[in-house]
Amino acid sequence: MISLSIADGVAEVVLDAPHKLNSLDEQALADLSQAYDRAADAAARGEVRALLLRGEGRAFCAGRDIAGVTPESDDAQAYLGGLVQPLLKKMSAFPAPTFAAAQGACLGVGLGLLLATDVVYVAENAKVGSPFAKLGATLDSGGHWYFTERLGMHRTLDLIYTAELMSGADAVAQGLFSRAMPAAELLENTRAIVASVATGATGAFRASKDLVAHIRDQRLGLWEAMEEENAEQARLCKSEDYAEGFRAFQEKRSPVFKGL
Repeated sequence: MISLSIADGVAEVVLDAPHKLNSLDEQALADLSQAYDRAADAAARGEVRALLLRGEGRAFCAGRDIAGVTPESDDAQAYLGGLVQPLLKKMSAFPAPTFAAAQGACLGVGLGLLLATDVVYVAENAKVGSPFAKLGATLDSGGHWYFTERLGMHRTLDLIYTAELMSGADAVAQGLFSRAMPAAELLENTRAIVASVATGATGAFRASKDLVAHIRDQRLGLWEAMEEENAEQARLCKSEDYAEGFRAFQEKRSPVFKGL
């Protein structure tokens, strides 16, 4: 089950099948995609300025729900290429800052959901990695790219070959995610951060999100990236939030941003 709620500029998307560790079958992936569509439509209307993804229960997401799937009937290409990849692209391109709070198991497609999110906070004792060696399969959902990019080739293959899982604290220390927190504090702290970001200059945040993606995908050098920054700043300086930020600084008050 996937739920979506919107309040105070924040969309909260919840994986809500704790009895099966929020594992995802084809229908759950379709429902999750629709939730992001609805949140994106609300963002276009100015009703959503940040998004939080989380899972109910003791796990964020244990990966694919393979109940009833047999090796003889399985079509991994249809599941991954037809369902997972389009969803991850949609998540990566969401038109506002996105955050995830992840506890417990973060594996397979569940790990992919995190890697497609802008900022990920994990419980210190979360379990992250590639257990696929035990299944005769391999890491998916973009994991090879993200692991190689953030952890390096040797650490990536070590994790894949051994199927050893990292704790959330280790995943952060090694550069995979942003912050690790005690599990009991994770959701409250993440919600507070997301609420704060939603009141910020989210138009400028979107510019930074696009810049980071462009720098990554196009492998821009320093001076090329700086030219991109200059162009974005020139565009932003004509925005309402830019003017408000300047006035607030000059008047020594807190700015009131509209995300424009």
